[in-house]
Amino acid sequence: MSKQESEKKESADRQIGEDFEIVAESDEEKSSFGKKPQDMVKDLKEKLKVCEGERQEFLDGWQRAKADFINARKEEEKARGEFKKFANEDLLLHILSVMDSFEMAFSNKEAWEKAPQEWRIGVEYIYSQLKKILEGHGLLQLHSIGERFNPIVHESVELVPIDDAGKDGVIVDVVSSGYSLHGKVVRVPRVKVGSMK
Repeated sequence: MSKQESEKKESADRQIGEDFEIVAESDEEKSSFGKKPQDMVKDLKEKLKVCEGERQEFLDGWQRAKADFINARKEEEKARGEFKKFANEDLLLHILSVMDSFEMAFSNKEAWEKAPQEWRIGVEYIYSQLKKILEGHGLLQLHSIGERFNPIVHESVELVPIDDAGKDGVIVDVVSSGYSLHGKVVRVPRVKVGSMK
């Protein structure tokens, strides 16, 4: 290497030293420059432990928030499903007046028997179709005859005098049928109850 090249290299090294002067960013870092390597490692381990603790705290918080979100989503889906099950309740209750009309027609035996048999078969078929459609939407007819009267489930419209003590408080006739929608009673049956004198 020539003398000129050697002087150029020394000049470049000086320039690099001036350009890359080590600067401490905080008071803590300034004080660590004069420390022994073991003390610096100890300080770094303590900082690492603090950082790991904070990281775990943030991770736990994030996992709790994620679990809360998942639970909230499940509850919302459940509520949406319940809403959907009962969304048609008003419409189905209006259709029940048609079911009542069919049942009144069937209960008038004298007039029903006078109608032509083909016509009766057609009307009974329409009634059974309507009943299946309603059942498909979760609307079920409550069968009450022979059950003990329960004021929570039944509405009494008349007490019928009876002689049999075993039928006291038992439903003997249904004036209008009751219905449940997905297990929830949406219309109580109106019934006649047997009563001893």
